[in-house]
Amino acid sequence: MAKTCWIEREKRRAATVAKYAAVRAEMKKKGDYVGLSLLPRDASPSRMSRRCLQSGRKRAFIGRFKLSRIAFRELASQGMIPGVTKSSW
Repeated sequence: MAKTCWIEREKRRAATVAKYAAVRAEMKKKGDYVGLSLLPRDASPSRMSRRCLQSGRKRAFIGRFKLSRIAFRELASQGMIPGVTKSSW
């Protein structure tokens, strides 16, 4: 489980990105890159990271399911993810 402060930091970044999304789009359309640099650093969507919904883990994230590999394997083994079956060859 990721530290709670990391998860909260990501939530705060997501709120900042949403707050400044319209302003950033307008500045980008005008080509005002100096104005963009004056906005808060966390207003950029590229600073957000993808985290597992279950554990908050940042690494080994599977985007299609929004889970880390560990949480995905646990849920898939229990049959909780529809359409996922164990494979062997």
